[in-house]
Amino acid sequence: MLLADMGADVIKIEKPNGGDDTRRYGPPFIEGESAAFLTLNRNKRSIVLDLKSEQGLAIVRHMLEDADVMIHNFRPGVVDRMGLAFEDVSALNPAIVYCTVSGFGTTGPYSSRAGFDLVAQGMSGLMSINGFPDSPPAKVGVPMADLNTGMFCAYGILTAYINRLVTGKGQHVDASLIESGIAYTLYESATYFATGEVAGPLGSAHRMIAPYQAFATQDGYINIGAANQNNWERMCRAVGREDLLDDERFASNPERMVSIDALTPIMEETFRTQTTDHWVKTLEKAGVPCGPIYNMKQVYADPHVQSREMAVPLEHPKAGSIRNIGVPVKLSDTPGSVRTPAPLLGQHSDEVLTEFGYEDTDVTAFKDAGVLG
Repeated sequence: MLLADMGADVIKIEKPNGGDDTRRYGPPFIEGESAAFLTLNRNKRSIVLDLKSEQGLAIVRHMLEDADVMIHNFRPGVVDRMGLAFEDVSALNPAIVYCTVSGFGTTGPYSSRAGFDLVAQGMSGLMSINGFPDSPPAKVGVPMADLNTGMFCAYGILTAYINRLVTGKGQHVDASLIESGIAYTLYESATYFATGEVAGPLGSAHRMIAPYQAFATQDGYINIGAANQNNWERMCRAVGREDLLDDERFASNPERMVSIDALTPIMEETFRTQTTDHWVKTLEKAGVPCGPIYNMKQVYADPHVQSREMAVPLEHPKAGSIRNIGVPVKLSDTPGSVRTPAPLLGQHSDEVLTEFGYEDTDVTAFKDAGVLG
């Protein structure tokens, strides 16, 4: 999706009899189309191929001869049996960038295991640091390991592609859910490496700076980011708590972290005296980073979010008028865009095979044989 947003021609190869499992994620569904699938698959084209047939594999191999990138998420060993391992594909096309996505990577004792986001969040440590102290393990609300792996794949693919522009040679990009989860435990891993201490969950609080968390207000919550000494001092003056500036327990960030159990109830008592809107306006005027905590309806009602075009209208051939998340990084000369809605299953099968040199009679024969959908 990230590559497609920036202009790559992404051809999604789906299995017969239902295609990508994400097509059945839900509810919600819009005219039978999964809202999750619609979000993840914009700007892509869909073809249906039976990769259990030799004819289907032959079509894929033919397509790979001219492809820049191949991405797959089969378990290790499956592509070997299909003749689509990195060594096989690079023999067909030495310039191809070949990306493997898996739960645990292509090497190591767990390489043959199946992997899902939930499993990776647990085994990467993310669930041990999420939630509140003394609460059961909690996963991050979004599929963090899945999404991070996609981000690292895009990063790896583009890095390999830049190298290919210089050398003319492709390479294997190997990304896993567990490693992508571990890579985001920056402070927690740093603490363990430095001290041997095992970090636990802190709710919305920061592990190394304070006050940097959500506080209840008269009518909701507010996030406060007094992440350095200047912001701390500005915050104290803005909320009428200049007395805290003279309290030795809170003199600097290390002291505030040591005395966090004393500081937090003081901050909670202070912020409960006024509404979220009052505090946001007061703190913004003082130059203190802060913000309300939105639900998704409030996110897309925010005028700044609207001005940054983070909700994009689309027309889907079956679902009708829909919206999708906008492109989050803006380029001045070559901006990304959400150009087309998620495809119907096999919507582009005929079109794509024609582009790869197959005749109409070939396409018809493939369909008659059940190879193409």
